[in-house]
Amino acid sequence: MLTAFTRAFRTPDLRKKLLFTLGIIALFRLGSVLPTPGVHTENISRCLADAQATDAGNIYGMVQLFSGGALLKLSVFALGIMPYITASIILQLLVVVIPRLESLKKEGQSGQAKITQYTRYLTIGLAVLQSTAFIALARTGQLFPQCQQEILLDKDNVFAIITMVLTMTAGTSVVMWLGELVTDRGIGNGMSILIFTQVIAVFPAELMNIARQKGAFVFAVVIAVGIAMIALVVMVEQAQRRIPVQYAKRMVGRRMYGGTSTYIPLKVNQAGIIPVIFASSLLYLPQLVTTLFSGAQEPHAIVQWIQQNLVTGDTPVYMATFFLLIVFFTYFYVSITFNPVEVADNMKKYGGFIPGIRPGRPTAEYLNYVLTRLTAPGALYLGLISMVPIVALALVGASQNFPFGGTSILIMVGVGLDTVKQIESQLQQRNYEGFLK
Repeated sequence: MLTAFTRAFRTPDLRKKLLFTLGIIALFRLGSVLPTPGVHTENISRCLADAQATDAGNIYGMVQLFSGGALLKLSVFALGIMPYITASIILQLLVVVIPRLESLKKEGQSGQAKITQYTRYLTIGLAVLQSTAFIALARTGQLFPQCQQEILLDKDNVFAIITMVLTMTAGTSVVMWLGELVTDRGIGNGMSILIFTQVIAVFPAELMNIARQKGAFVFAVVIAVGIAMIALVVMVEQAQRRIPVQYAKRMVGRRMYGGTSTYIPLKVNQAGIIPVIFASSLLYLPQLVTTLFSGAQEPHAIVQWIQQNLVTGDTPVYMATFFLLIVFFTYFYVSITFNPVEVADNMKKYGGFIPGIRPGRPTAEYLNYVLTRLTAPGALYLGLISMVPIVALALVGASQNFPFGGTSILIMVGVGLDTVKQIESQLQQRNYEGFLK
């Protein structure tokens, strides 16, 4: 593997892509620590330290994770890649619902370019809403409820508030542009690389906190569990069911086409990380409701029940709800992203068939049968992996930003494997050995 890295850097064009990607990552991390104009950096550092000591900042868990810890610092790139992820998910769902978007998807590259443009517009809109919401929370003191420090220099100046919203929105636009630059001129998928960067950015601090607060034994246990989880996730992410496909021979003019054998790879985790994001986003809503009503003297009974059962992750109701939502969204997302009827029709159109299965409707039913049963272990796997930080919180008292949490591991392993495969394919094009022998 080290030899492959050495050969990658010895190849001029590949070295240029790797260095370009590393430069974009460095610029991205710089924007994550650069404060937004109008933020009192010293006070927000004190409030952030207090929130981390009391786990008060974990109600923003998913957004905080995808921002690499920059959200609660109100930096220029505070929103990170989260608005783009949300916009992409919304567009994927709308493609199934709106016929116009579905027709654009079938148009190929030109249609996909239009969908990408719609995703950018929606990203900007979501960035405006999210930045406005977090600045409003900071202005009213609800971003850090237990901290009495003023974190905005001039919270009553409308021009200053607008400037902060525009800065954070512009930061989201720059993040989106940087991700597209990496995709075009670097290595790997740009947005995935930026997500990977933000996730691993919090690892050193979280591991140091565990070592300092819990001692060497708990730290060693955490490392051992993390290594075991990474091995498990790598194994499951690589696992797939290969459906054999045979193409019949056919004459086109004077040439013979077909007669080849291939397969349809159905992954055990066909949905990826999306169900976890869906479930976390839904469970974030009741937490946001309790934040908005935290100033009320006598909160409603429903708000009290939400505060007791759906805000902290150590309650049975929260754990069961989170697990069931992940299982539900796994089946839901797989059903909208993989259409067995469409796959069967395309196979029939080009003369392909599954040995022992008739083309057309029987093929679609067989694919649906296999996919449904393959999704079951994938959904259970996602649910169990995502429960790790919650169980860690209940057992060892670690923070909900547990470094080897399910979402973090899934992102790191998924993006890491995809990037290594891309580097390996480019090395193999130059007759070099790849990473995986």
